[in-house]
Amino acid sequence: MPYHQTRDLPASVKNHLPAHAQEIYLKAFNAAWDEYKEPAERRGHESREETAHKVAWTAVKKNYEKDESSGQWRAKKHRH
Repeated sequence: MPYHQTRDLPASVKNHLPAHAQEIYLKAFNAAWDEYKEPAERRGHESREETAHKVAWTAVKKNYEKDESSGQWRAKKHRH
């Protein structure tokens, strides 16, 4: 189901991502939830929810990365 606010996100997202990354996740999840409602639009036998979570994580990873030593997510440093 779509999420209405970041506080509704799963603990695995809320407990690990910074606030801005949570907003990205929420928007991407909800957009994918709408876009992939038909099974024929998804890969393999993934559920609508699985697909939306994958899309959301991909969106987060465009701007954030996980620090391997601390395990914390941080904004990527963009090179000019």
